[in-house]
Amino acid sequence: MRALGAALLIISAATPVAARDPILGFPVDCTLGQDCFIQNHVDSDPSIGTADFTCGTLSYDGHQGTDIALISDVEAIKGVSVTPISPGVVRRLRDGVEDQFFAASAPHPDGQDCGNGVVIDHGGGWESQYCHLRNRSIAVEIGQRVGLQTTLGQIGMSGRTKFPHLHVSLRKDGRVVDPFNAVPLNYCGDEDAKSLWADKITYRPSGFVNAGFSPQIPDYDEVKWGKAAPQPVGIDDGALVFWAQIFGAQAGDVMQLVIHGPNGVFIEHEETLDSTQARAMRAAGRRLHEGNTQPGHYHGKAILTRNAREIGSISATTTLTAP
Repeated sequence: MRALGAALLIISAATPVAARDPILGFPVDCTLGQDCFIQNHVDSDPSIGTADFTCGTLSYDGHQGTDIALISDVEAIKGVSVTPISPGVVRRLRDGVEDQFFAASAPHPDGQDCGNGVVIDHGGGWESQYCHLRNRSIAVEIGQRVGLQTTLGQIGMSGRTKFPHLHVSLRKDGRVVDPFNAVPLNYCGDEDAKSLWADKITYRPSGFVNAGFSPQIPDYDEVKWGKAAPQPVGIDDGALVFWAQIFGAQAGDVMQLVIHGPNGVFIEHEETLDSTQARAMRAAGRRLHEGNTQPGHYHGKAILTRNAREIGSISATTTLTAP
């Protein structure tokens, strides 16, 4: 096998697109807003600052692709397929790099930021690159012609990554093109930004990743891994806690968490976030005692608001069981 490039060359300016631009298919077998979401876009700010194509914060300095994230390591382990964004020929690939599932922090080999990956030539100077694929999942060969339904591999956690996702990068003549804004502009946020996606993809500046109940405030790594929501919670566990994880958190956002039980509101908590973060988790709950312990079904709901406007919400249920 030929080795995949160690890392993408950081180029701030997008390349001009030709009259026959590719029309792109969504490359992950998931549903945005349900079991996956876009964590990062191409950085459109040529300076040391950061901005996605809307002038929002879903990027980081020098980021050269689109990161389509799954909600947890547990979901990735089930197997989520990756397909090409456009037909073409496989030119380069790498497999055999170990995944980092359920690892709080793990190093990646030097020169292997992309991890396991595939590069596809679409002709006319266009190519795409797919990174962080699951170890030993790559299902294509160099020189193979692939279509929109061809499985390239599965989402993994190989290379330089802190969460399971596909990093997909589109290039024209070696220069990065943002598929959400293919025409090079002097500024972000232009209402005439040209998308190359065949189907409209709604921009979500923030949203919920997952939520659940635990008998205590869960460790954040357990939340990210998808291991923080045991079912059900027992009265003898000592506490009932509802937690929710969000992406794209901004300073000043307000998170409200409410638990309803058989006797009405069990707890209601509101908190203003004090910093901008790619991911954040908040939790609220109460210790269980004779005066508030009622076996039955409990419903938790989290609401995120920004500038007094609701950004999103998520719910979860559990059963509080008697000993």
